[in-house]
Amino acid sequence: MSAASLEPVRFVDLAAQQARIRERVDAAMARVLDHGQYIMGPEVAEFEAKLSAHCGAAHSIACSSGTDALAMVLMAKGVRPGQAIFCPAFTFVATAEVVAWLGAHIWFVDVDADTFNMDPVSLEVAIKAARAAGQEPVGVIPVDLFGIPADYDAVSKIAAREGLWVLGDAAQSYGARYHNRRVGALAMATATSFFPAKPLGAYGDGGAIFTDDADLADVIRSILFHGKGTSQYDNVRIGMTGRIDTLQAAILIEKLAIFDEEIEARNRIAARYSKLLGSHVATPVVPEGLQSVWAQYTVKLPEGADRAAIQAGMKDKGVPTAVYYAKPLHRQDAYSHHGVAGGELPVTDMLSGAVLSLPMHPYLDEATQDRVVDALIGAL
Repeated sequence: MSAASLEPVRFVDLAAQQARIRERVDAAMARVLDHGQYIMGPEVAEFEAKLSAHCGAAHSIACSSGTDALAMVLMAKGVRPGQAIFCPAFTFVATAEVVAWLGAHIWFVDVDADTFNMDPVSLEVAIKAARAAGQEPVGVIPVDLFGIPADYDAVSKIAAREGLWVLGDAAQSYGARYHNRRVGALAMATATSFFPAKPLGAYGDGGAIFTDDADLADVIRSILFHGKGTSQYDNVRIGMTGRIDTLQAAILIEKLAIFDEEIEARNRIAARYSKLLGSHVATPVVPEGLQSVWAQYTVKLPEGADRAAIQAGMKDKGVPTAVYYAKPLHRQDAYSHHGVAGGELPVTDMLSGAVLSLPMHPYLDEATQDRVVDALIGAL
């Protein structure tokens, strides 16, 4: 059968997952429709309890999105103008966006060329520069890019020495492991996203915050409900509408039930990709003792490769690709006035021109994966 006659490959196949759990999801949604508690219904607390049991965090707080999860932690920590927060430039804009909302200074940090995660050496350079600029460093937001946990040991050691807190941006990594600990229990607080295409995704927006700090959890629960005290009509702080809908919580309960099986499948598929592609492109590196959830399977193309031509050639074969991220945050117009560690981020700039993400989901069969591999090799 010719490539033209084949169905296009799905970059993320949500339909295959839905076919597996459709009856359970329908029943879960029906229960919500029957009891009618669409906001803060019983499924929300049930989902939070299951998240804590799954990741090991003492407190799990389901919320409206991954972006709001990050923002509410910063609000709870009292982030304000004059303070400095450090994050990688090679990530989605939400990580930096929430810092800008609160008027603090952003310092962009370079990343490791193999893991794509925050480079601790670059972090130290940025902290020193922020202090030299008269700013008050207060926090670090490492990102677990593409599903691989950041170097939390190194980042946390620097943060402790410098008196900074650590907020893990796990928008792409919920379910991953870091030396036998789950993401969610690796930092002062962790934020994740349940955007539909994430490894654990809702059928709409959603997110969660994880922490072992009971006082911080109480403040965040107040913030997500308009800064409520004894009720939403007793407002003890500035808040927002940060709640997750009951329907999304109900759906996520069913998805969480099969999530560990899906993580195993993602790792099996990633290992096969690496075996088939290892002699053609630079395949992802997962440090020893870590497990990724493979939100993306991202390769580095050979130096001098024409990425646009490769993407076009693969598209002609019915194989979609994506580039995360072609324009890093320190080069975005809205963030160009913020700090850059050492004045330049050479690894970030290199990766922005070299990375290519391939179809990845737990229902990717070997025949379809072979199509992806053959299309990439043929287009190189």
